[in-house]
Amino acid sequence: MKILWFAWLRTRVGAAEETLAKPAEVTDVAALLDWLAARSPGHAEALKNRAVVRVAVNQTYVKSDHPVADGDEIAIFPPVTGG
Repeated sequence: MKILWFAWLRTRVGAAEETLAKPAEVTDVAALLDWLAARSPGHAEALKNRAVVRVAVNQTYVKSDHPVADGDEIAIFPPVTGG
């Protein structure tokens, strides 16, 4: 999986992107976020308030129950506003 971090989440994690092997127990976005949060203190800090985190899988916004698979591109970012 390719994980892309945006805005202040990138700063907390310390990387713009990561390429990771998907563990067998990670089957959906919620499990992925739990697993990522356990990777380091920076990841935990970035993901501590899931209400302000949005996720796109393969460039489509998804909810926490959306499945994830090896080879997916997963973007994690704060809410986007326009004007």
